[in-house]
Amino acid sequence: MNNRAGSFLWNLRQFSTLVPTGRTVRLYPSGFCRPKIVYSNWNPRKLLSNFDNRMQSSIRYLFQDALLFKSGGDGFQTKGISTATVLTVDRLLCPRRLSFNSKHFVSDNGLKKNFHHEPSNEDVLTKRTKPTPINCRKLSQECSSLSDVLDIFSKAPTFPSSNYFSAMWTIAKRMSDDQKRFEKQLMFNHPMFSQLCEQIMREAKIMHYDNLLFSLHAMVKLGIPQNTLLVQTLLRVVQERINECDEKCLSVLSTILEAMEPCKNVDVLRAGLRMLVDQQVWKIERVFTLQTVMKCIGKDAPIGLKRKLEMKALKELDQFSVLNSQRMFAVLAAMNHRSIILLNECSKIVTSNIHGCPFKILISILQSCRDLQYFNIDLFKGIADYVATTFDIWKLKKVLFLLILFENVGFRPVSLMDLFMKKAADEPGFLNVKSLVSILHVYSSLSHFHKCWTHEFLEVMASALTGSLHHISSENLLNAVCSFCLMNHFPLAPINQLLQKDIIHDLLTSGDVERNVHKLHVLAACLKLDDVPGHKDTHLVLPQLPSMPLQPHAKVAEVLSSLLGEGCFSKSVWLPHNYYIDFEIRMDANRSQVLPFSDVDVVTSATNIQRVAVLCVPRSTYCLDSTHPRGFLAVKMRHLKVMGFHVILVNNWEMEKLEMKDAVTFLKSKIYSQEALSTADINLQSTC
Repeated sequence: MNNRAGSFLWNLRQFSTLVPTGRTVRLYPSGFCRPKIVYSNWNPRKLLSNFDNRMQSSIRYLFQDALLFKSGGDGFQTKGISTATVLTVDRLLCPRRLSFNSKHFVSDNGLKKNFHHEPSNEDVLTKRTKPTPINCRKLSQECSSLSDVLDIFSKAPTFPSSNYFSAMWTIAKRMSDDQKRFEKQLMFNHPMFSQLCEQIMREAKIMHYDNLLFSLHAMVKLGIPQNTLLVQTLLRVVQERINECDEKCLSVLSTILEAMEPCKNVDVLRAGLRMLVDQQVWKIERVFTLQTVMKCIGKDAPIGLKRKLEMKALKELDQFSVLNSQRMFAVLAAMNHRSIILLNECSKIVTSNIHGCPFKILISILQSCRDLQYFNIDLFKGIADYVATTFDIWKLKKVLFLLILFENVGFRPVSLMDLFMKKAADEPGFLNVKSLVSILHVYSSLSHFHKCWTHEFLEVMASALTGSLHHISSENLLNAVCSFCLMNHFPLAPINQLLQKDIIHDLLTSGDVERNVHKLHVLAACLKLDDVPGHKDTHLVLPQLPSMPLQPHAKVAEVLSSLLGEGCFSKSVWLPHNYYIDFEIRMDANRSQVLPFSDVDVVTSATNIQRVAVLCVPRSTYCLDSTHPRGFLAVKMRHLKVMGFHVILVNNWEMEKLEMKDAVTFLKSKIYSQEALSTADINLQSTC
């Protein structure tokens, strides 16, 4: 300690002998202290010849922002501008640099001495003209427009300039979209805006790091183009000073990066943020900061970092508020990390506090569940029941948005869909083409019907579609008609318009052609197999659907071989209208006896033959947590019955869980009729 003190005092003595004879400081309008050296009787060569390299480094570090004084007597003496006044300004304007208390100095013997300097006339003038530091909150309260802030800046610019940008963003948040757009244009055209941008670029390396981040955040939100020199300069400075990040700065920086488009500087800064978070994740105290950082790190972040953040979130789970739990769904979706434990715990909190939950939060939760492929029945039921209970306070368009998201995850909220069906039939005024197509898609995809309201509902939808035929696009018309077909309803006017040659040609040559071809095949099958007046003989010339290699379920094939024997069923059967069945079995009319297949088919139209179609279906063909078939499976079952088949559905995931003996028993109960099973044991050997 004594060595360090002695070195410091020696440096101080050397410094007092080497300084120039005079130095003054002017206070510039921008708020910076810029030194102006007065060269009087000073030979720079003499200074350089007497200046030791080691001393130069030490003095530059210790006194890089302190004013230079002329040595005289027992203490420092100033020339021109008051020492006390100028040093106070320097301490305010340059927070990152070292400044001294002008009322004290250290003498050669290491004792602290006081001296008092009487202010001169120039001191008083400087103090009067010194700009008062501006407060962002006060500035945003006093100004009503962005131009008002720039006008104040033009009168007396003060440090830091970040306050002006933060105030402008605060004011802009209070405006409507149209007013905000107009004010931004005025801001860009204001003569002082470019000067403010230049000043903040000069200040970037000396202002507090949080002020720097608030400036950049305000610029991004105000719509300053990301590829400008201003934004890119601040991004570079933020990179250079990223080690100054505290928890608050981490949150602001994460918010900035989330709002910016990818570019070289943004990517580098995001990589730096990931490294910083990896080091400091266990030091984060606030749940909000943790979630903001998690949301920012990106889907391509290392899996190790994602798991570390997940563990930190689980550790802080007991501190989660309801809002934190609601927000966690979007956070995990943003980083593409499916943490079942965390989602389950947050689902419990959300479900138990669902009443009063804002619409935007409900939408965000369902969108995140869809993106994460997270299907929580209790959560979905809780949201659906809450909306159904408070149905009268919701606009139909908002309820429709929720129904679309429920359809995305395959969940069928029966009560809510019944209420919406009745309300839409009673108040069709809100229907436009977009909402009409969406409603039909939801109800046909989930295959939802109501015994009393379905016919009236479909008639209202058909009437609204007919009224929109003059301006509906070909693709929307196809989607709407296909939805009607899935629901076994056939409005003639929309179908007739869809079957026009120019519309068919448009669908086969533009847009998503493969999807359009698939839906046109569904329409053609419905026109042939369902009772559609006037279109029984309609024939559509359509390209073939791409063939997909389909293999029958191996375990089901093994069970059927054990139960029926080889030659008593057929595998991978293609039927007219591009329908595929995994297995076909032929039985007598009572389904008590299996008939053998031969190379020459028996007459399938005979009244004593019952064709059985075994369909092995995945979980996705049903509505979530039910055995209710979804749209395309439902229409396939309907058409197979029209073609004379008895349809048996075998759930793939359930069959995989069964032992061989149990699987044989299960399929036996499905294939044979109850009457046949109850009469006697069936001798399979004699029938095959």
